[in-house]
Amino acid sequence: MHNLLHWRLLVAVADSGKITQAASQCGMTQSAASQAIAQLEDALNTLLLVRLPHSVVLTQSGEQIVVHARTMLAELEAIQHYAQRAQSAHAGKIRLASFPSAFSLLLPPLLRKFRRRYPAIELVQLEGTDQEVENWLALETADVGVVLNPNRERQSYPLGQDLWLAVTASHHPLARGRQPVEFSTLAKQPFVLATGGCNLNAQLLAQQAGLVLTDVRITVSDWNTALTLVREDAGVSLIPASVIPTDLSGICALPLATPLYRHFGLACSFGSAASAPVQTLLQYLRQHLPVSS
Repeated sequence: MHNLLHWRLLVAVADSGKITQAASQCGMTQSAASQAIAQLEDALNTLLLVRLPHSVVLTQSGEQIVVHARTMLAELEAIQHYAQRAQSAHAGKIRLASFPSAFSLLLPPLLRKFRRRYPAIELVQLEGTDQEVENWLALETADVGVVLNPNRERQSYPLGQDLWLAVTASHHPLARGRQPVEFSTLAKQPFVLATGGCNLNAQLLAQQAGLVLTDVRITVSDWNTALTLVREDAGVSLIPASVIPTDLSGICALPLATPLYRHFGLACSFGSAASAPVQTLLQYLRQHLPVSS
């Protein structure tokens, strides 16, 4: 019924008591304003204003209708404000950095669903080592990044965890009993050091456990290459469970006697934490990922 300008005009007339002043506030001529009020009265079949020599006053019906008009305009303003906020939060660009295995294994289901829900947010993927991800976050080249084993002082959002497994050829002596392996025993074997493009690998884990890999035969960044070398008896390795195919023949994967995990978290760069699209992503994570203990 009539356009919103007519309702705004009616409220302005109620506030000022003058059609001329209300017309000016609404960007209308006095004659157009008078015509708009008349159209409203015709449509409602109710007299809204009583015209006096130097002002106008609302009729009783006019006063009641203006109350509802104010409510309607306030609700409309709230809708418009929400839509503007949603537009800024649901559109834009997020530079997401990660190491290769997280992009290939951990993130695809999450990103597919997020893109479907927020098609106007562009996710730019930056792939590098875990140290490069940290550097990009520090330099604000990346807005958010997947980090490994985030410390408790750092605000991050848990994405999950992965168990480290000792991997040997099927005929290796350690594989015979299919029993958990002591890390100290594994560290003394000829070793294929697999990094997956991350500093957090068997060498660092050994150091943290007070151990040394005494016989590293070869170092590779690709998990699959490492598995092939282990199968060919080039050495044993320590590899995350998520990257080991369940149907891989010639390989035996064993838990460590004292389990070790790598934990994944999503961290923000300092400047992007307040970004509306980034907040949308973090809110999505809070709703769709299990809460870490």
